Amino acid sequence: MADIEIGLNTEAFRHADKTLEYSLAAIRKQGYRYCELNMLNGRDLLCEAGYYGAVSMERDPLEIRDIVASFGLKVSAVSAHAPMAQPEISVPFLTRAIEYADAVGATCVCTDEGIVPKWMTKRQAFDMFYYTLRRVLPAAERHKIHIALEPHQVYTVKLKTYLEILGLVDSPYFSCNPDTGNVFMAGEDPYAFLEAIAKKVVHVHAKDIGGVLMDDRGKVTGVPSGCACGEGVLDWTRIVKILRKAKFKGVLSVECSTEEQGRKSIQHLRKVLRAS
Repeated sequence: MADIEIGLNTEAFRHADKTLEYSLAAIRKQGYRYCELNMLNGRDLLCEAGYYGAVSMERDPLEIRDIVASFGLKVSAVSAHAPMAQPEISVPFLTRAIEYADAVGATCVCTDEGIVPKWMTKRQAFDMFYYTLRRVLPAAERHKIHIALEPHQVYTVKLKTYLEILGLVDSPYFSCNPDTGNVFMAGEDPYAFLEAIAKKVVHVHAKDIGGVLMDDRGKVTGVPSGCACGEGVLDWTRIVKILRKAKFKGVLSVECSTEEQGRKSIQHLRKVLRAS
């Protein structure tokens, strides 16, 4: 990958009641070259009926790879959030997601620490994170797929504890997928956060924040999607400069709420990339 590219998460079509194929066609038509897929285990009625474009990991990944390629797209990452504090769930889920990412040509699995049970102390939670990571990172290293830690729950949205988790296991494939919107919504400085981890970033969730979501800043650990990039409060020129300084060559994967926001986001991010 020669430079910073722009992709769109299929999450943008979550409320559209459309198929995966519809989402991929729209992503390509808007000018994107990369997509991010949302993974699930088992079978889901809404997906089976064509009302949502998530991908069951029971499907043949080579079939999905060919479907994506037929629309002129590549997969930047698979979104496979699993509760690392609950290894009975996260170890098999993340292991399969690593295998799937490799098969569809993605570079990373985006995940976070997941929901931590309320009765679990920080020390107990970190012990579980350590166990999960030690179990799944050997598979990641064999497949050369990054486990890209996303700020999205109680520990990952705070820079101090995010860095503590990154330090639990030493692996070249334990990396970062910063979510600009989640960090902002958690009350952190998104630019300082990004600068602190920039050297380990392999993928970015490009999420802008505006409107009524602003009322929840500091009260939540993230939001599922934001507004169009350029229509919120985040400074994308500043974000891109931080990434370029760290020699990042990967995908800004837009996370927004609608197809129209996806169209506006690529227009804005293209201007930013050309100018910076």
